[in-house]
Amino acid sequence: MDWDQFDLNPKTIAALKKADIKSVREVLNLSGADLQRLMKLSSADIQCLLKTVSHTLRRNSMLTALQLYQDKDHFTSQHQKLSLGCSVLDNLLKGGIPLVGITELAGESSAGKTQISLQLCLCVQYPYKYGGLESGAVYICTEDVFPSKRLQQLIDQQHKLRADVPAEIIQKIRFGNSIFVEQAADLDTFQQCITRLSLLLARGMVRLVVIDSMAALFRCEFGPAQSALKARYLQTFGARLHSLSTRFRTPIMCINQVTDAVSESEAAQCSCRNGAKVLEVTDGSVIQVPVCLVKNTFINKEK
Repeated sequence: MDWDQFDLNPKTIAALKKADIKSVREVLNLSGADLQRLMKLSSADIQCLLKTVSHTLRRNSMLTALQLYQDKDHFTSQHQKLSLGCSVLDNLLKGGIPLVGITELAGESSAGKTQISLQLCLCVQYPYKYGGLESGAVYICTEDVFPSKRLQQLIDQQHKLRADVPAEIIQKIRFGNSIFVEQAADLDTFQQCITRLSLLLARGMVRLVVIDSMAALFRCEFGPAQSALKARYLQTFGARLHSLSTRFRTPIMCINQVTDAVSESEAAQCSCRNGAKVLEVTDGSVIQVPVCLVKNTFINKEK
């Protein structure tokens, strides 16, 4: 049991580990007096521990079909996905992205991947009635700095982009206060981000995770000869993220930038002085490709 993911006092977590209490079942099977004796904590600390553990079990307990039917505000079929804030995209995805699981958003550079992810960070804060989850988001950057200027532009334009939502509801939401930004340049830092992420999820402060991007971490850490080790690490992180998504019914969005395999002869056929883009070819080398050879997806956005 990873006690660090619970919303507990560090002193209580240390006492649990020192007493070698490894599961929630062990905590609940012991009396308050036994816990005090084993952990050497006050009665108030023990009561706080029992309350936190019990609350976690109640929140993650299984629901019957009758309970799902009666709780229509949160569990109707139309609220089983997170809206992207765009009726066209929502129709294509049959309501939005699923609440449980990892969704990959892949595309060429400047295709609009970050734009969609930022919009999701705003959409998750809307009420259930308008396709949101009434919670915040975590945005983990692994390459570039967080695009705060573009986010502010989206916030300012919400009354136009979300014409389906009454203006008074948009005005009440403090969008910028519920987006938590993390910067992870290597796998060790990313591991620490996931630990902090589990705390935010346990406290109900966030219901969306965006990783921009997962592949960048592995490109830096592993060479071509370490493909098997890279696969194991990727599988481990993927399993942990999927476990968090399942436990807290939280969608996880992973952004990945695809690359084109363009030969040097093809690049030489079109000479452009400006607008060259750097793409990684299949053999691992990097060349500059004129912009006219790159096919971008056209998405209306402000930069």
